[in-house]
Amino acid sequence: MKDNEYDVIVVGGGNAALCAAMSAREKVKSVLVLERAPENKRGGNSVFTAGSFRMVHDGLETIRKVIPDLTAEEISTTDFGEYTVEQYLDDLGRVTQYHIDPDLAEILVRESTGTVQWIKDSTKLRFVPMYGRYAFKHNGRFKFFGGTVVYANGGGAGLVDGEYRAVAQSGVEVRYGTQATSLLRGPAGIEGVCVISNGVEENIRSRAVVLACGGFEANREWRTRYLGPGWDVAKVRGSRYNTGDGIRMALDIGAQSYGQWSGCHAVSWERYAPDFGDLDSMSTSYRHSYPFSVMVNADGKRFVDEGADFRNYTYAKYGRVVLQQPASYAWQVFDSQVAHLLRDEYKLRGATKVQANTLEELVDRMQDVHPVQFLETIREYNAAVKREVPFDPNVKDGRCTAGLAVNKTNWANTIEKPPFDAYSVGCGITFTFGGLKIDTTGRVLDISDQPLPGLYAAGELVGGLFYFNYPGSSGLMAGAVFGRIAGRGAAEFVSSKSQS
Repeated sequence: MKDNEYDVIVVGGGNAALCAAMSAREKVKSVLVLERAPENKRGGNSVFTAGSFRMVHDGLETIRKVIPDLTAEEISTTDFGEYTVEQYLDDLGRVTQYHIDPDLAEILVRESTGTVQWIKDSTKLRFVPMYGRYAFKHNGRFKFFGGTVVYANGGGAGLVDGEYRAVAQSGVEVRYGTQATSLLRGPAGIEGVCVISNGVEENIRSRAVVLACGGFEANREWRTRYLGPGWDVAKVRGSRYNTGDGIRMALDIGAQSYGQWSGCHAVSWERYAPDFGDLDSMSTSYRHSYPFSVMVNADGKRFVDEGADFRNYTYAKYGRVVLQQPASYAWQVFDSQVAHLLRDEYKLRGATKVQANTLEELVDRMQDVHPVQFLETIREYNAAVKREVPFDPNVKDGRCTAGLAVNKTNWANTIEKPPFDAYSVGCGITFTFGGLKIDTTGRVLDISDQPLPGLYAAGELVGGLFYFNYPGSSGLMAGAVFGRIAGRGAAEFVSSKSQS
């Protein structure tokens, strides 16, 4: 093989790309990863995640295979539940309003458990139970909810670091600060990529290419074009380098666009967070304890059912709802009854927070909320709470309100015990849902549903998986599953060419 020529090139530097590289390297000799970011900013959106995976499991038996060092106390005080294939498929269908591609859904679900085990074995990473986010201690016992139990030690950063160590140990080459700009085509299909590095353009040859370089959420112009007016002011939770390069490159050579181009994963986020994710303070801007809050807009009115479902099934769509409010912000209001349930990032420096011992003082300190309407909203809400129903944060407890224009379905505690805390939130976009069409082997398809020879894709630039919403921790899982499949498919394509 000539210099500057590889069996497989993987474009991207996050979890999906690294799984593709690890998988390809199992079958071919030379694999190159092209990461647009510099080394100290590597990892794409994956490094900004919690590092958790939604996978099929049958309870303790499966969990112990991924977390063999569970302590006796953890086992005795924890109900891990189970998460079946049927439940996973039902969740994917329900939250996407049944638009999800059924073939891709089936692969994601059925390959989930084995892929997590493969990551563990390939990287030697330690996985741990996700207490405090997907299980609260209530009456002396933890109960996991929402389908997610395990995460990589160190979160997304720990996951990505482990995967980079694994690809390095296997002999995969990584080039940082290298932006892929176009795909090279020849008589046999894809023959490499054109890149720019340090201002110099060059062609790098390969026998197959895997695109795994994210969606277009960091591209303001594309956000406004495809998601709609107002999205140019949304904050980007993760990497500033996900500007749609891989999608554009594939579309330029005839790939088929697929999925919900007007949809995205967007959450309640620190209102004054930086425009892009910051690796030095990436955990401070999450505002995901809203199921235990009352959320009000600038007019002092509630606008969403905070307790419609577990946070896992609502957080990725509520950012859009916040963006649609007057001036695109809201406040999450808590009282002392639930203060112990707030996630750690609420307590970190950088939160836009006010506290007071009376509701009148609280709204006065909020400053940009209609005070009279706010107090009326809280009064009406408190009066509507069904106090006789017991509160339980680990289940959909049915503690609700009745008679309001927007009722709260679960976890409806009154807002009446000081001190009162309010946190100001805006919209943080995580990733976009529109992208490329692939088949179940990771091959990118053209407008006639025919594979483009030698071109594969994985991760957030794959369309057809998520519409309107998504179940928490299924994005990282999808990236790993289809990254592994795409890397294997690319390597098998190379091997078939070598034998012909």
